[in-house]
Amino acid sequence: MVDNYQQNQLVKTGFERHQLSLSQQGELHYWQGGDQNAPAIILLHGFGGTGMTSWYEMMQDLATDYHVIVPDLLWFGASFSNAPASISSETQAIQQLINSLELEQVNLVGISFGGFITFDLMINEPSISKAIMLASPGIVFGDADMDAMTQRFGQTVPEAVFVPHDKEGVRQLLEQTFVHYPWYPGFIDEQIYQEYFASYLTEKQSLITTLPAYRDQLNPAGFKNDLPPSLLIWGENDIVFPLEKGREFSEFLNAPIIIIPDASHGLSNDFPEEISQMIRDFIQ
Repeated sequence: MVDNYQQNQLVKTGFERHQLSLSQQGELHYWQGGDQNAPAIILLHGFGGTGMTSWYEMMQDLATDYHVIVPDLLWFGASFSNAPASISSETQAIQQLINSLELEQVNLVGISFGGFITFDLMINEPSISKAIMLASPGIVFGDADMDAMTQRFGQTVPEAVFVPHDKEGVRQLLEQTFVHYPWYPGFIDEQIYQEYFASYLTEKQSLITTLPAYRDQLNPAGFKNDLPPSLLIWGENDIVFPLEKGREFSEFLNAPIIIIPDASHGLSNDFPEEISQMIRDFIQ
């Protein structure tokens, strides 16, 4: 019911749903709204939902001043591909979207896993003007950090944190990543699992398990001085990617970091008004 309501509201405010046929024999589904002559912003979501569920309130707010594009990443929502499930495939899909919309310059905002894709696009896509990463540590999150995160969630492998296999795993993930997650009856956990988590389990797991190899093949000396301006936004109490990793990534990028007091990992849902203003302030 919430999903249908939000879709209807987006349509009423001028958003349209589109799909792009990909060269990898797949489809990228995305929302587009706002003034198409205004500066463009692409919002990239993380695990555990879709573009709309991650950015719903911010989409409507930012559309008053910007051309807003919100895709469902590959293997989330209705998007899919026959390409290998990896950061590179996600990046190539967004690059095809940028090309299809003929965007000469675009600003990126990515949260969590979407922030990893944002970082890869900063390296590989020349049209990126500015980039904002929410709770996403990029290249500085090592194997020991991954193991520590896994232990904090009581799991044995990192993919189990983000790719739950039942409603109990969904409840644990959501309760530990949001500050203001709304109360609802327990039976709805199963509906949330089926709607947002149950499909493309193998591909979603691969997106996590291939991250270390992706990180290790990056050579900072080859791109560090050529990155577009960036901003980090972090929750003070993030247990997925602790604030110390945000500070380390900020130093690596020579980028400012904004710390939201008492915030956790799900920043775009918990603090949409504040983050919308931070985006405006940075990219104006």
